[in-house]
Amino acid sequence: MSGFSPRRLERWRTGLTGYVERGSVPDLVALVDRDGEAHAVVAGSVGRDTPFRISSMTKPVVAAAAMVLVEECALRLDDPVDPWLPELADVPVLRSLTGPVTDTVALARPITARDLLTSTLGTGQLLAPPGTYPVQEALAEAGLAPGPPRPARMPAPEEYLRRVGGVPLLAQPGQSWFYDTSYDVLGVLVARVAGTSLGEFLADRLFGPLGMTATGFWAASGLPVARVGTEVFDAPDGQWAAPPPFESGAGGLVSTADDYLRFGRALLTGGGGVLSPASVALMSVPHVRPEQQTPGFLDWTSTGWGFGVAVTTARTDLAATPGRFGWDGGLGTSARVDPELGVTTVVLTQQLWTSPEGPALVRDADTLAYQALV
Repeated sequence: MSGFSPRRLERWRTGLTGYVERGSVPDLVALVDRDGEAHAVVAGSVGRDTPFRISSMTKPVVAAAAMVLVEECALRLDDPVDPWLPELADVPVLRSLTGPVTDTVALARPITARDLLTSTLGTGQLLAPPGTYPVQEALAEAGLAPGPPRPARMPAPEEYLRRVGGVPLLAQPGQSWFYDTSYDVLGVLVARVAGTSLGEFLADRLFGPLGMTATGFWAASGLPVARVGTEVFDAPDGQWAAPPPFESGAGGLVSTADDYLRFGRALLTGGGGVLSPASVALMSVPHVRPEQQTPGFLDWTSTGWGFGVAVTTARTDLAATPGRFGWDGGLGTSARVDPELGVTTVVLTQQLWTSPEGPALVRDADTLAYQALV
């Protein structure tokens, strides 16, 4: 018996196709899967197998990679990461976010893998107008200011960590949630612990076993144009068309809808053979406590942060099943896993978000997918 209403599935297809027909997005691929029954919408100039820049949807993948190492005891959640990341072993910490960059104190304790997984490293994107805090200028000079990913412009991992360590942390490790930077650092940590590149480790331990044959840090051909409004942000032969100098764990991957569905199904079914159910359970529960929460990307009243994923904590909307988890990409992508209802959703466009809340398309895609369930 199908888990979807055929009539309501048509409403899902028509609703999403309408966004392309109205010019809201140039291209779109969306999947909804329930217990292995998958349905697709493909609109615009793309195909179901087109690779998309998934930006921050990279974060759950890198969190899963870190958990592979945790399961092997090659990495421990609460041990210092200093042996692998010596560049951050003695990084100073601002006495106050509003104070001068030179007014610092020492680390209260070493940075741990848990700090990176929960985005409480102590630094990250400051969503404030330029000039709000003195440290913003130093972050911008180091290439750590908010903005979409630009992999071809990133330095090599060693130089990247030198830049991170060259700016005082905004808060002590474990004290406050800051977006993005933790996952670029986590990607370097995974690579150094594994003794290989991040891309090679992901291919060997996640992508190969899960059959994710079209996922990686670059695509030689087939990428659609990425746009900001009507302006081109990245052309098919642009930032993601060649191997990058830095494989960004925060936002560097390209993938297809079906590849990312394979990853979502693996999490939905307790690890898909690449992770244990215990690891998936640990990844997909909120870890950021109220006193660590900072304003910006998340509505903390109904959402928590696990390991690389947002976790729904309150039923505030049609698709807001408590325990549903996943994450979005600022270049126009989103994916979620719903253990209670057995649903996995993937939405891929290349229309850049202009705010942390994301466009109406993402919310409507969720609503249209969930109204189709029976």
